[in-house]
Amino acid sequence: MSAARLAAYDVLRDVDEREAYANLALPARIREAGLNPRDAAFVTELVSGTLRGRGRYDRIIEIASSREMDRIDPRTRNVLRLGAHQLLAMRTADHAALNESVELQRLVANAAGAGFVNGVLRTISRSTDAEWNDRIAAEAPSADAALAARTSHPSWILRALRDALAAEGRVDELDDLLAADNRAPRVSLALLPGSGIDVDTAEALGGEAGIAVAGPSPLGLELAGGDPGRAIDGLDLPEGTLRVQDQGSQLAALALLRASEIRAGEQWLDLCAGPGGKTAVLAAEAELMGAELRANEVAEHRAELVRRAVVASSDAVRVVSHDGREPEAFGDGGPANGGTRRYDRILVDAPCSGLGALRRRPEARWRKAPSDLPELTRLQAELLDAAADHLAEDGLLAYVTCSPHLAETRVVLDRLLTKRSDLEELDTKAVLNRVAREPLDLAGDALSAQLWPHRNGTDAMFVALLRRRA
Repeated sequence: MSAARLAAYDVLRDVDEREAYANLALPARIREAGLNPRDAAFVTELVSGTLRGRGRYDRIIEIASSREMDRIDPRTRNVLRLGAHQLLAMRTADHAALNESVELQRLVANAAGAGFVNGVLRTISRSTDAEWNDRIAAEAPSADAALAARTSHPSWILRALRDALAAEGRVDELDDLLAADNRAPRVSLALLPGSGIDVDTAEALGGEAGIAVAGPSPLGLELAGGDPGRAIDGLDLPEGTLRVQDQGSQLAALALLRASEIRAGEQWLDLCAGPGGKTAVLAAEAELMGAELRANEVAEHRAELVRRAVVASSDAVRVVSHDGREPEAFGDGGPANGGTRRYDRILVDAPCSGLGALRRRPEARWRKAPSDLPELTRLQAELLDAAADHLAEDGLLAYVTCSPHLAETRVVLDRLLTKRSDLEELDTKAVLNRVAREPLDLAGDALSAQLWPHRNGTDAMFVALLRRRA
């Protein structure tokens, strides 16, 4: 039984039973197992690929076993998923995938089920990847059900993505989007303002480590592969000035900063700051431009992540932990102490379904349900309303979600604009195209911007800019 496969199983178990995030559980398990770089890369592909393909593999396992997945022991399910991914999507020899899966079953699950695992995986190995797609389609009740199973997206997410693309007149891009969700993205890096070097210099210094200028963000670099921590440390920059961050996230923060000229002494607020990526961009700019930033995060453990993220610009930032709908989040003194505090720029990076980051967090597609949306959209609306109450005249508010779901984007935003006549929407597409290295492909008639992995190379980040009328 290889240590690498056991580590992969442990991560899948942690994701299932403890609701762990794979991107956090995976490095920890690799360290605990003491894996060399080659085995670490194998485990990373095995875990990430299995999680991305879980829906498809589950359907294949059901067909191969003539048994519904909920009738298979949870431990055995994960053994079968790992085996299916090795057989259908990796260069693992069939005999190695079969033998190791049987041994894994004996070690971590019901040993009596080893014969079942062997039989199911042998059946899977007798058909090619394309042939399994044909069998999925032949046994599906509808074309949508076949597409959902084949691309490993829950049906409700597939419909939401189609609706969002249709709103832009780009529904024909659905297949490209679903495929992009199932490809492992390169590691994106952000070189913060004030780091002392520009991205071209960073590329020159980090070229041997695989760091290169790429992507739409002017702060953005990409890492071809390997350990990002080691690559970042190799540049010997001030702590925190080069960090892992999706370029859609970088652009969202920059949109708020570049929508109007910054004046010294401005007061800024990041209302939902954790884990701190966008906060770090705002903080670096605040320190350069003489602004002050208040970063609020409701969960104290995530507030600590924000403090670590802004270590390079800590003098310009105050991190607090409150519910973003309450006066304490804004630092209100109340009527006796100055009343409502106003901010010149507010970022509301609202809690959301996370459907825009499925390529980076593949387990998210199996954790969310349509029933989660009403509570999320209610929270988004309440946070926006509270933020608007604290926006200074002529101040800017950015509403950002890492989701393209229309219920979390335009629906929430349009309700706010209908309710509040003191707010006007700005042309976010125009702002982002001024910010980006090259003009972005931003579709649709709305003033807000929806970024996409298949089109822009970023997470599916939604960005809308509002101004409070003077």
